[in-house]
Amino acid sequence: MQVQRAITRNLAKANGYFNKTFKPPTVNYTVRGLKAGVAYLQQNQIRFNPILLQENGQAFIQQVIPHELAHILVFQQFGHVLPHGKEWQMMMEQVLGTSAEVYHTFNTQNVAGQQFAYICACQTHLLSIRLHNAILKNKRQYICKQCKQVLYYKDVLANYSNNTKK
Repeated sequence: MQVQRAITRNLAKANGYFNKTFKPPTVNYTVRGLKAGVAYLQQNQIRFNPILLQENGQAFIQQVIPHELAHILVFQQFGHVLPHGKEWQMMMEQVLGTSAEVYHTFNTQNVAGQQFAYICACQTHLLSIRLHNAILKNKRQYICKQCKQVLYYKDVLANYSNNTKK
């Protein structure tokens, strides 16, 4: 009920700002994993992570709901634009009156699935089983955003170094 009230309250802000009536999105609670929410623009639908909502309550309502709703509103007002571009930032800050944070900082320990350690030149990255399997099937390569190096699975490197020491 709090979710729907927050959506209604934020929709009213947008309706007043743009002097029009935005179509309210449908809402469901089917997001799993680390994501707090996802906006499906063409379907006019927002999906939330029920575990993160339950664990983070008011912070979730104040951060995630406006974040995802802003995506829907931007699509209805401006069409296809960059996901966290200037239109979305304006919608978050000027229209909805909240900070334009791209990522949540919730504790995800209870929603994180099995993770696999990958390394690059500067750090260790924990990848989901889905990304790990894509790499193993040679369908994907991931690059560190900081050092721009390809990520390598730690176990593969350990086996390689053990074989070269003989």
